[in-house]
Amino acid sequence: MLAEPRQIFRQNICNIMATVKDKLIQEVNPGAPTVARSKVTIVGVGQVGMACAISILQANIADDVTLIDVMEDKLKGEVMDLQHGSLFLKTTITAAKDYSDTANSKLCIITAGVRQKEGESRLNLVQRNVEVFKHIIPNLAKYSPDAILLVVSNPVDILTYVAWKLSGFPSHRVIGSGTNLDSARFRFLIGEKLKINSTSVHGYIIGEHGDSSVPVWSGTNVAGVSLQSLNPNLDTGKDPEEWKNIHKQVVESAYEVIKLKGYTSWAIGLSVSSLAQSILKNLRIVHPVSYLIKGMHGIKEDVFLSLPCVLGSAGVCGVLKQPLKESETTCLKKSSETLWAVQKELKL
Repeated sequence: MLAEPRQIFRQNICNIMATVKDKLIQEVNPGAPTVARSKVTIVGVGQVGMACAISILQANIADDVTLIDVMEDKLKGEVMDLQHGSLFLKTTITAAKDYSDTANSKLCIITAGVRQKEGESRLNLVQRNVEVFKHIIPNLAKYSPDAILLVVSNPVDILTYVAWKLSGFPSHRVIGSGTNLDSARFRFLIGEKLKINSTSVHGYIIGEHGDSSVPVWSGTNVAGVSLQSLNPNLDTGKDPEEWKNIHKQVVESAYEVIKLKGYTSWAIGLSVSSLAQSILKNLRIVHPVSYLIKGMHGIKEDVFLSLPCVLGSAGVCGVLKQPLKESETTCLKKSSETLWAVQKELKL
């Protein structure tokens, strides 16, 4: 039997209205909308934020990387640029219109902040960043109440304390990038001096991410061989090889990079990516990161300083009971006093 003209007309209309997708794919079961299991939000698309983004994308450790910034055009341009390289990546890249787009993040990385003005006091700089964080942190906590916060903005130790206070999160879910990069620089410079790869050097910088950081020479070793057992004057001015200068180079290296290229980015991006991997993959690797260390090494104030911490899916899973020499403990306490002097004056 021939089809009625009305049926033929309807069929033709359907064919005309069908999209290219409809003509290409026979839908079977589209399934429920997927929710990213390892969603990472990065706040701030400056040099550091984008270095963190590309390092995480290249490491293929997140299902979704969402970027957010108050500079809408810059945000749109950076995300568009990354999306054009999606063929070479395995991660969804999104520009958040507002904080609701950051919902259900597993990890929130904060790189946003204001720069120090010429002649500006450290306290004033911190207070201006507190005002920035007052907009960022409560919104992240609202839409991702189970997230882990990873603060990268400087001064990182004080701003990690600020993020902890503003979020209301338990301390194990608020972490600062701390001295993870300082320790990497330390190991690199020791490796350069010994002419061996830095992965074979084991040592930590603890305390503040800054001028008062503490090199733990007493625990620095290569394949279990303590360097201080070979040279007891390693951390003193009596050492003819001047190993003590390595810590000075660590402290000054960021200033040197900034002097040469205007900012630091790639090393901190790689450092943050390693922290993100340990958290998202629950690797339980030990990293020196900024954490609430009240009650440890005789410190009595609510300060965030770096100690070797076990990182996993819960955030900070544990803190190593690192044996320190008396001189190292004294320096750590001095570092905490320096931070507390600024923190106690903050208006949160």
